[in-house]
Amino acid sequence: MKDHTAHKPAPAAPTGDKAAKASSAPMALYRAQLGDGEFKRFSALIHSEFGIKMPPTKKVLLQSRFQKRLRALGMHSYQEYCDYVFSEKGREAERPHLIDVVTTNTTHFFREPKHWEILDRHVMPDLWRRGIGRSAPLNLWSAGCSSGEEPYTLAMLLSEFQGKNSGFDFSILATDISNDILQKAMRAVYAMEKADEIPLEMKKKYVLKSKDKNNPRIKIDASLRKKISFQRLNFMGNFSLPKQQDIIFCRNVVIYFDRSTQVTLFQKFCNNLKPGGYLFIGHSESLSGMDLPLRAVEPTVFQRTG
Repeated sequence: MKDHTAHKPAPAAPTGDKAAKASSAPMALYRAQLGDGEFKRFSALIHSEFGIKMPPTKKVLLQSRFQKRLRALGMHSYQEYCDYVFSEKGREAERPHLIDVVTTNTTHFFREPKHWEILDRHVMPDLWRRGIGRSAPLNLWSAGCSSGEEPYTLAMLLSEFQGKNSGFDFSILATDISNDILQKAMRAVYAMEKADEIPLEMKKKYVLKSKDKNNPRIKIDASLRKKISFQRLNFMGNFSLPKQQDIIFCRNVVIYFDRSTQVTLFQKFCNNLKPGGYLFIGHSESLSGMDLPLRAVEPTVFQRTG
């Protein structure tokens, strides 16, 4: 984890008109406001491309999050940024950054502990009794995997199950819409305090610690990393996975979508879930009123029927 970048002399400070322009940029940006017209265009784009609802109450939030992109691009107004995003060049170059701006990647290892208990005590024994994971790997999808803590938690638990059940094998697909967050997930490097969330015995088996005392980090062991395939996937696309899944985890993702988008998305999940397979959703999410081929096992755990 050493920095091997060659040291370069600092560039000369701007003088004259350049200095005046540079010094005025932060102040100009501070005075700039995201107009109602630009907000409506962004809101419609974010909903159509990413499925995320962006009501007027989110205008101030969106404006503050856009500031980093304006600074990075050297722009002084939201109108200028809006024109760029909707231009032919910006459509390809900037929209991947747009999803990083509007999404929130809050996650940690072993989040929502009740789910791990249900997976370990009910779901895995049921699938194993039915022969799933014996002649072919059990297929599990972490949909909206963020920075990787969820799929690595799943890999730890399934590896523990594998150690107790000879012949069991598994494969995890982890997807997210953000390229930047997927790169972080694939690196599998986290702040040292993240290790506090992992049970001690699993920490000993699956977590490596850096020797850099000035920048302490942990890294997930290669034995787990090789069980996970990371891919970019936009839920708004007409996707179909190569294989139907035995288990799908999609937690705390659909809360950002409107009701009709949620229904469409859960229908897609059911199409990619084997009959008898399990779907886990977040504790703040609900399938109430949706006509889906699912039966409730627990309040946020469902089994595919038919």
